[in-house]
Amino acid sequence: MNIIIFTIAALAVLGLLLAIVLYIVAQKFKVEEDPRIDTVEALMPGANCGGCGKAGCRAFAEAAVKEGLGSLFCPVGGNAVMQKVAEALGQTIEAKEPQVAVLRCNGNCEKRKKTTRYEGVASCATVASLYGGETDCLFGCLGYGDCEAACQFGAIKVNPKTGLPEVDEEKCTGCGACTKACPKLLLELRNKGPKGRRVYVACRNKEKGAVARKACLSACIGCGKCAKVCPFEAITVETNLAYIDFTKCRMCRKCVVECPTGAIHEVNFPPRPAAVKPAAATPAAAAQAKPVQPQAQPEEKKVEIPVQKTE
Repeated sequence: MNIIIFTIAALAVLGLLLAIVLYIVAQKFKVEEDPRIDTVEALMPGANCGGCGKAGCRAFAEAAVKEGLGSLFCPVGGNAVMQKVAEALGQTIEAKEPQVAVLRCNGNCEKRKKTTRYEGVASCATVASLYGGETDCLFGCLGYGDCEAACQFGAIKVNPKTGLPEVDEEKCTGCGACTKACPKLLLELRNKGPKGRRVYVACRNKEKGAVARKACLSACIGCGKCAKVCPFEAITVETNLAYIDFTKCRMCRKCVVECPTGAIHEVNFPPRPAAVKPAAATPAAAAQAKPVQPQAQPEEKKVEIPVQKTE
């Protein structure tokens, strides 16, 4: 019995000593944390999507407090959240244009025929690591939905009819998770633009024109017609592929009309006006325009003069 009591007492004393040592060490190496970090974190949306370039909202708050806002921006919260964070930290920040993801591929099932058949793990990353895909376009969308799985906001859905992902701009926060998930780098963040209007090249095929056109009917062939008609020098053509700089584009849409393959897309624009028809002619104008018909000459009447007979 004495042995049991001695053992319990020894363990109790040892535990107490270890607790005291741990307390002393914790107090010595204690790091005082700025309470503003908790304040900023509470203002964040809590998505922890990594769209800001940090590991999560907590990491964003720590960087904002310790390093200042600088180039930090939360795409999910947008300008409203950033303004609240700036006020809490006593800093100023410039408002940024909201962004949305766009798909730079228009090669649906009709325009890009399948030439092979893949049977395996339904993952874009897996297929891209094995070969170019089921079509002759080595740059086109694979359609297995890695971007859809990466989106935390349900803003991307793969259309089963076209085989292409579609972005719901109302749900898209511009976090950029889909752009990182796509192995073909087909998703790009662009400014939403005034009234949600955007113009962009929906293609990334860098093959020469004939090869690209054979692989996809709507591929950019690098003809350069769009760059020639752009009055703002917003379009460049490099490696057989056109690109529109959204910071320079003024959305005149001349390039859309000029593109021979329809590779340039316009989003949320009103319908183009129909061709102007000539105005209906007024009765007076119609009378003036009506050719004058030559008047018919009256027929000559024959007058018979009686002839007197002489005897």
